[in-house]
Amino acid sequence: MSWPPRIVSPAPGGREPSDIFRELRRQLGPLVGRQLLFVLLGLVGLTGVLTSYAQVEPDEVGVILRLGRFVGTVEPGPHFRLPFWVDRMVKVPVQRQLKAEFGFRTEASSARSASSSYAASSPDLQRESLMLTGDLNVAVVEWIVQYKIKDPYKYLFKVKNVEAMLRDISEASMRAVVGDHSVNEVLTTGRQAVATQSKLLLQDLADRYETGVDIQQVVLQDVNPPDPVKPSFNEVNQAIQEKERAINEAYAERNRAIPRARGEAEEALRAAEGYAIERVNRARGEADRFARVHEEYRKAPDVTRRRMYLETVSQVLQGAGHKVVVDESLKGLTPLLRMDGDDPVPASATHKPEAQR
Repeated sequence: MSWPPRIVSPAPGGREPSDIFRELRRQLGPLVGRQLLFVLLGLVGLTGVLTSYAQVEPDEVGVILRLGRFVGTVEPGPHFRLPFWVDRMVKVPVQRQLKAEFGFRTEASSARSASSSYAASSPDLQRESLMLTGDLNVAVVEWIVQYKIKDPYKYLFKVKNVEAMLRDISEASMRAVVGDHSVNEVLTTGRQAVATQSKLLLQDLADRYETGVDIQQVVLQDVNPPDPVKPSFNEVNQAIQEKERAINEAYAERNRAIPRARGEAEEALRAAEGYAIERVNRARGEADRFARVHEEYRKAPDVTRRRMYLETVSQVLQGAGHKVVVDESLKGLTPLLRMDGDDPVPASATHKPEAQR
């Protein structure tokens, strides 16, 4: 007798289970048993065929797990694997651009609707977007992180929940960068710098935690002051804009006045220099002319004196009007001349002495 003894519960009616199976097989007959066996074999074969084929889409890669252990990846296309779930394939969309939204959520819109709708604000969304800036002001920052999966192995096995981890490190990186900038930089001029620095910091954290993702872009969707202080902030911005406008107008007026004054001063300076050069050159010319005339006068005084006399007389006579030259030896000419001016005589009447004819 074996120990411990086997206890067999009796079947209903006091019959053993083996007796019941023998009775059932005798009633069904051998033909039904064979058909049942064929059906079972067919189901097993169909299951093996179905579990051995897998199709990987163009934007995916397949990760092969053999009895739960990673063995490799396969490219897009049809593939065969060990059947009966010995090999299991996990498809990872490595070519698809994924995104994570912070501070807001986009609701799934229908294909007919061209515009996107956003979910209602909630305390969790407000907690994500409310941040403290470097000058101890508060800003509401909404942003989008666009990323791709670059390492399927790390994405599946290194981090338990990559999406949650990515949200945490993205929020941490954005808060760190916003905390290094003033509220005016975050709202206006420094938006691109904040997005760029946040992307670099987020990629560094993602690589450090081995998430297997590649950060494509960080986009600041909307940056505003909190609603309670928004009117005051708008007034401050309006005052700043008016100040900038006044400064720009003053600079514009300065840029117009200074070049004009410089041009006028330059023009006056050039005119004075030209006048000085003209006076000096004229004086030098006159002095040189006088020196040459004096030199010629010393060589031939009579000729030079006569020439100077004739030149002077010709210049004087050109502006003297009517001229009458009468020879002293000529007699009886005066009564023929009309001196009243009614019948003007020729502009010049010259009579040479008989000796000079």
